[in-house]
Amino acid sequence: MPLNIADKTFTGSTPKPEEIKHEYLIFYSSIVDGQLWCPDCRAVDGLLRDTFGSDESPSALIVYVGDRPTWKTPANEFRGEPWKIESIPTIVKLKDGAEASRLVDSEISAGLEAFICST
Repeated sequence: MPLNIADKTFTGSTPKPEEIKHEYLIFYSSIVDGQLWCPDCRAVDGLLRDTFGSDESPSALIVYVGDRPTWKTPANEFRGEPWKIESIPTIVKLKDGAEASRLVDSEISAGLEAFICST
């Protein structure tokens, strides 16, 4: 299934895991001046687009957490319940309406294939 991008309605009304219709959520920095502001997000962007971009891929939704000042504030909506995102990029695997596991930042490049294949 193609990679999807959350529309702006996702921000400000953060859905619960059971409301998400995708298998994976990819939490990324927002795009500023034409690119992801986070260098770690830019570093894995190609890998994630290759992994989730084809019609045969598992369904994934990119969620932008905001520009740098918005992300760095402790009140950022994605830092709290239900997601508790502490660093970006973060990939959350959903199963049966709940978080099954997550892959964070430096783990992504080396661990993505095993993460996707795990049950």
